[in-house]
Amino acid sequence: MTLSDIARAAAMPAATARRCLLTLEELGYVTRSGRAFLLRPKVLELGAAYLESMNIEQLTKTHLEELARKTADSAALCVLDGTEIVYVARASVRTLIRLEAHVGSRFPAHATSTGRVLLAGLSTERLQRYFQVTRLEALTERTVTDPARLGQLIEECRRAGYSVVEDELAYGVIALAVPVFDSQGRVVAALNTSSHSRKITKVKLVRDRLEMLQQVGQQISADLTGVPGLALSAQV
Repeated sequence: MTLSDIARAAAMPAATARRCLLTLEELGYVTRSGRAFLLRPKVLELGAAYLESMNIEQLTKTHLEELARKTADSAALCVLDGTEIVYVARASVRTLIRLEAHVGSRFPAHATSTGRVLLAGLSTERLQRYFQVTRLEALTERTVTDPARLGQLIEECRRAGYSVVEDELAYGVIALAVPVFDSQGRVVAALNTSSHSRKITKVKLVRDRLEMLQQVGQQISADLTGVPGLALSAQV
């Protein structure tokens, strides 16, 4: 919505609405695209407003449940919020031993497959900004914390169109992720399938699930074409 739209809907003077929006923007709850203001994933901290306004769970429910059923594992849709990924939809038929995520869960982008897919979708300027502001913390002994190495992995992800990460977010967690695009071809979310690293190897995960994951990603991309706000969810 534009400033005029918001002021009209809220029945307040434009100057007052602008001050409120600037405050919400500074706090990370809204962002701007040209003259339009959009909600950011951080509003999940206030409740379900972000999900309800976009109806993401309903749009992706069938796709994620089908993917979880076929893999006998979990599937999720994530967006980038600052230096973290946020789960906006999830389905699972299996509980990971060391880590259980849910809608609203946040994890460092650098240690996740979805995070690397989303970082690969950033512009050069935004990716540089990410490296300037993020703290690459080691969550396990296998977490990549070297900026140069992480940059290489992000570039490899950009070229290959997917990312697979094992035991970097938590021991036992392995996940494969692919991008979800908007109507203009921009990466607006990431879709993943995850499992236990003792159950499946990286090679087998890619071999058995990549094509399936890409197909579901294409279906979700088509379904999300008309959803506002996602295009700016990858801001840092």
